Amino acid sequence: MNDIPHASGALPPLDIERVRADFPLLARTVHGKPLIYLDNANTSQKPLSVIEAVDRFYRRSNANVARAMHALGDEATSAYEATRDKLARFINAASRDEIVFTSGTTQAINLVAYSHALPRLQPGDTILVTQMEHHANIVPWQLVCERSGATLKVAPITHSGELIVERFVELLTPEVRLAAVTHVSNVLGTVNPVATLARECRRRGIPLLVDGSQAAPHLPIDVRALGCDFYALTGHKLFAPTGTGLLWARRGHLDAMPPFFGGGEMIREVRFEGTSFADPPHKFEAGTPNIAGFVGFGAALDYIDSIGLDRMAAREHELLAHALEAMRKVPGLRIIGEARDRVPVIAFLVDGVHAHDLATLLDHEGVAVRSGHHCAHPLMQYYGVPATLRASLAFYNTHAEIDAFIAAIGRARKLLA
Repeated sequence: MNDIPHASGALPPLDIERVRADFPLLARTVHGKPLIYLDNANTSQKPLSVIEAVDRFYRRSNANVARAMHALGDEATSAYEATRDKLARFINAASRDEIVFTSGTTQAINLVAYSHALPRLQPGDTILVTQMEHHANIVPWQLVCERSGATLKVAPITHSGELIVERFVELLTPEVRLAAVTHVSNVLGTVNPVATLARECRRRGIPLLVDGSQAAPHLPIDVRALGCDFYALTGHKLFAPTGTGLLWARRGHLDAMPPFFGGGEMIREVRFEGTSFADPPHKFEAGTPNIAGFVGFGAALDYIDSIGLDRMAAREHELLAHALEAMRKVPGLRIIGEARDRVPVIAFLVDGVHAHDLATLLDHEGVAVRSGHHCAHPLMQYYGVPATLRASLAFYNTHAEIDAFIAAIGRARKLLA
């Protein structure tokens, strides 16, 4: 059902009440009911240490980075660049210079689309994606295909929500210039076999981009072991502030890619006759960045280290098993996607009830779930539904919250009957 690796009983259990106390927002009420936050795939909540890090930066060290010779500028730059080192360790990059700061996965993918793909695309070329992609890993490729005369190809999935790897490999034909695949589906929770896909792409000389937004909060990320060429992730799903993310790329790609944005701080020298650019990653980081956000991102990584990603994954494995068992007992509830390898993201429908109506009633019970197409229109079309509900868990959720969520579905159905 879920093969997130952990040895049962080998990891010390988390003190969940203490963990939950680290997240101030979890203590609030909604419509007079205790909040049950099951929308973590949309954005995660932030621990107090992250909130305090951002607050402390603005109170004590607020200055621009890499531009001031005074003490505040030095403090800001040191804190900002320390996060680059932490992120390099978090994904096991070979060098900190392979880490490009972005506003999130969307900007990271657009950077690859316009700086790597577009200059190389010609009529007759193709880009390969999968049927389970988020719009952020579809629309940028459509835009550069329109501009270049290239086309988009789509690798199919099974009804259980798993990529048909054999078909993906068959579609890696000579005209494919790049493949782009999600590591974890934001709708189905499916974990794709990225290392296998990367190996097949590498054999054919095809670069592979991986959208890691939904993977990073749940799985250990090792870009060197995965063997991909580009990896993108988002900070706000990883307990960090919004407006933060990264693009990792092999150094050879970064050296060859022209800048996507132009402006200050990404240059070596500017003359009216022409401009020479800084080395990666800075040539892709024009303008004043989200400094406080990246300071908070560093604090989020420290927090994850203090808990242990393996302990978080083990906890989420237990929560997922409990949630799936409980949901399968609800009459008329249909889970969309039953991948064997998955994270705690569950899309579902309840017979006779529109997803938006049920989400609204659950909100009045204090339960936050998402309803809609989840920025995955093609996937909704594949399943023949306009929308689903999605319950997405984090390690700070509890078995009691899941039980309350199930009970709330029952009460909501009675109101709609």
